[in-house]
Amino acid sequence: MKKRIISALSVIAILVTASCSADLEEINIDPNRPESVPTYGIFNYANKAIMDGTRGPFSSARIALPWVQYSAQRNYTEEDRFQFRQESNTALFNSYYLAANNYKSIIDLNVNEATKGEMSAYGNNNNQIAAARIMLAYTFSQLVDTYGDVPYYSYGNKDPDFQALRLDEGILKAKYATQKKIYTDLLKELEEASQMIVQTELVFTSGDQLFQGNAQKLKRFSNSLRLRIANRVKGVVPGAEEHITRAIASGVMLSNLDNVGLTYENNTINPSPMYIAFFINNRNDFTISNTFVDLLKGNLGNNTADPRLQKFAAPKTASLSSVGNGTYTETEDLTQYIGMPYGIPSALAPSQLPNTSLLSSNVLKKNYTEYFMEYAEVEFLLAENNNWNSTNYKKGITASMERWGVKPEKIATYLLTLPAASKENVLTQKYIALFMQPSEAWSEYRRTGFPNTILKPGDSYNLNIPFDGKTTYIFQALNNLNEMPTRLNYPVNSAQLNGENYLQASSNIGGDLLTTKLIWDRN
Repeated sequence: MKKRIISALSVIAILVTASCSADLEEINIDPNRPESVPTYGIFNYANKAIMDGTRGPFSSARIALPWVQYSAQRNYTEEDRFQFRQESNTALFNSYYLAANNYKSIIDLNVNEATKGEMSAYGNNNNQIAAARIMLAYTFSQLVDTYGDVPYYSYGNKDPDFQALRLDEGILKAKYATQKKIYTDLLKELEEASQMIVQTELVFTSGDQLFQGNAQKLKRFSNSLRLRIANRVKGVVPGAEEHITRAIASGVMLSNLDNVGLTYENNTINPSPMYIAFFINNRNDFTISNTFVDLLKGNLGNNTADPRLQKFAAPKTASLSSVGNGTYTETEDLTQYIGMPYGIPSALAPSQLPNTSLLSSNVLKKNYTEYFMEYAEVEFLLAENNNWNSTNYKKGITASMERWGVKPEKIATYLLTLPAASKENVLTQKYIALFMQPSEAWSEYRRTGFPNTILKPGDSYNLNIPFDGKTTYIFQALNNLNEMPTRLNYPVNSAQLNGENYLQASSNIGGDLLTTKLIWDRN
């Protein structure tokens, strides 16, 4: 069965990106390809395209992952200091649009009178459309959170400014829709998609790797994603506060069973992006950062030692092979966990490598799950909207620890010493729970300014090993920045490929700069 799916996926890439002049008849008679691609195959391909393209060693670990200081480079540290590779940025941008095009194709197949009958064999037509609309909303929320104004597509809104993914209508150079329009429509799309779900029927009859066909799980994800987006733009986009209320009332995630993520295969054929980087491509370029380790040890912030430390990092004595095989042993001796100094010059990096911890085998494993959203985040969102509620705060921490496999007795002990719920403490715990979801952590940092343990340009911090008579270093940013970037610039080929619309968008947002703030960035 898996061989047939993989074959189908290779066709999908052709069907959704090739010119309409492709010889479809020749494709259809190819004995190695099916005559029609199952929509669940398109759905899985799009989901994997997002995770492969946005959670990998370049798109994530050389942009947002170090910027929010979950990680630090072990060799070439320029990217920690905000001098990222523009080709990584372009690939990130393109990955989202590739996935969006695939989600749109699911909608097209389920609304077209000529194909929707055949597609109903793969699941309820409305449920398939709803799933595609929800994942489109996720995709475009990531794009607008990252860049600001972007070309945008909406299933349920024919606004003339929404021109993305309309090549079939002859629109080759799409306008960039404004952030306010996009966020407003995302909330509408998620509400409408949630309402059209037929909860008594499957989303897809088989092969659904995200929701396992469960329409109720799909609905809870839609409402939870709407809660996330509405919470981000409340006070900025009219109606966001009402969407928060309605999303919660309609039903958000209730437990870790509702987590939505893509689990990679436990083999070397289709393993996780990070496993590929470390154990197939044999790179060992980054690891857990010093500021994050110190936060988890209780050396920074208001918390005591966090048992998730041992789940995120390996002891400094663990070799890379023992991480890959999962054969090292966790220890209660916190001195065995040392993060790589974040933001040091590349010339200083070799001196700091000895006795530095690697990322854990829970992270660098073949069948790692990359999450679109987790229940823990929902509880922190509820805490914020319930006046920093203590019950939601503790539920969020518990959910995160359970998801990472922390033992119940350790969770109970940690909660006994937990500082009271407050804006700072809730958002710091949310940051910890978002580990390995750096884009969301970056957005939350830009929105709120938390955690306040982030090392800023100009700050000094301790070296792991004294060097040239010095025990501290100063974080010196590159790219003429004196703070973390507040957005990514548009891909460098934007002016060439879509010049007029690119220039208009750049003007609208206040300049295509790393320092231009998005409409909700009030930190």
